[in-house]
Amino acid sequence: MSKTEEIIKTLQKEQADAAWITTPLNVYYFTGYRSEPHERLFALLITAEGNKTLFCPKMEVEEVKASPFEGNIVGYLDTENPFDIAPHTFKKLLIESEHLTVKRQRELTQNFKVQEYCDIDQTIKNLRNIKSESEVANIRKAAELADKCIEIGVDFLKVGVTEREVVNHIENEIKKYGVSEMSFDTMVLFGDHAASPHGTPNDRKLEDNEYVLFDLGVIYNHYCSDMTRTVKFGNPTEKAQEIYNIVLEAETSAIAAIKAGVPLQDIDKIARDIITNAGYGEYFPHRLGHGLGLEEHEYQDVSSSNSNQLEAGMVITIEPGIYVPNVAGVRIEDDILVTEDGYEILTHYEK
Repeated sequence: MSKTEEIIKTLQKEQADAAWITTPLNVYYFTGYRSEPHERLFALLITAEGNKTLFCPKMEVEEVKASPFEGNIVGYLDTENPFDIAPHTFKKLLIESEHLTVKRQRELTQNFKVQEYCDIDQTIKNLRNIKSESEVANIRKAAELADKCIEIGVDFLKVGVTEREVVNHIENEIKKYGVSEMSFDTMVLFGDHAASPHGTPNDRKLEDNEYVLFDLGVIYNHYCSDMTRTVKFGNPTEKAQEIYNIVLEAETSAIAAIKAGVPLQDIDKIARDIITNAGYGEYFPHRLGHGLGLEEHEYQDVSSSNSNQLEAGMVITIEPGIYVPNVAGVRIEDDILVTEDGYEILTHYEK
């Protein structure tokens, strides 16, 4: 069953007239056409009868025609009301409540005469949660390029170089491999500065005998990678190395338990228990991981509160960390494809 057919099936089950999809990445997921419309209306309308209509600025119509999208196109000028071009009346409309603004919803009510709204967010999350072979291939390539980024960064390390200089070097050099966009702002943190889990690279200079934390990812064919390595530069203190070894044990033990049917919270518990039993529980302040695909953070999360089970085709991150102020910050993260009887690690830079 195609992705659009799944939406139609949901519409029929909910006895709704249509779905109004507005998150640009979700529009891409169902149409193969990606746009960042800023303040302009950009939406996909799917009716219970199976009709598809893409609302977009008129200047994008030719690009839509050249895309894989097969359906009606409503292109509008900045001076036009797009709803006037394609009038509809819907009694019940399914919307992305996590994305649709109050202003847009008022416009729908006024122009489409909508009487009732219900959410379609979870249906779309469930679809995106399981990756197709082509999606996995894109993530696998993105992961391979992330490995290359770490290699580039490590090779550039030298006493006195700044965090910001390493970031700039990685992002400039990886362009030679066809990468035009990172998944998120590249993070390079030295020594005790890495004790801030979401620290910002600055002019901190690298000193001998400390760890360097790299957290980065690239986008390949719209799909993201997201990996972290904490790398020795010289010979860090015994305390820092002890922390590293605990994090490594937590990560490898959690990954080893991954397979379809295992609750996500069980995976989190394996890593968290190792860190807690070593006396560092209070220094592991975040969930163990998250879903990965069109976004670097997407459904589902790998946390103590998620009792959902792993399913074959999911791609998740596993990223335990310990962050001790004024001592060290260590995080190790890999991208993992869940299979029926286990897993495939997609990121390969050495640990």
